[in-house]
Amino acid sequence: MSRTTAIQRLNDALRSQLTGGRLMLTPGVSQLAPLDRLAVLNLMRDFSAFTPDNDPHGEHDFGSVEHKGTRYFWKIDYYDLQLAMHSPDPADPAVTVRVLTLMRADEY
Repeated sequence: MSRTTAIQRLNDALRSQLTGGRLMLTPGVSQLAPLDRLAVLNLMRDFSAFTPDNDPHGEHDFGSVEHKGTRYFWKIDYYDLQLAMHSPDPADPAVTVRVLTLMRADEY
């Protein structure tokens, strides 16, 4: 398996199953009504519209969804185990903490 494919699979697991990392919600998402927050999370989990424009490296680490006229972004970042620096190898879960941040687009 290629390095990019390994990263893509780990990112897809985090986004779609919320496993293998941490989920962070910005205030604009965490303050939504519970059913709206769940709807946005489900849109993120179901996202599959990866294109060369929104996924130029093929890692499935960013996406955009819309709910009730508001655009939301999600982004996966790779940190070392201490969450102090960038991961030395995002393809290796033994040295990487994935952090998935879900935010309103205007919070970016």
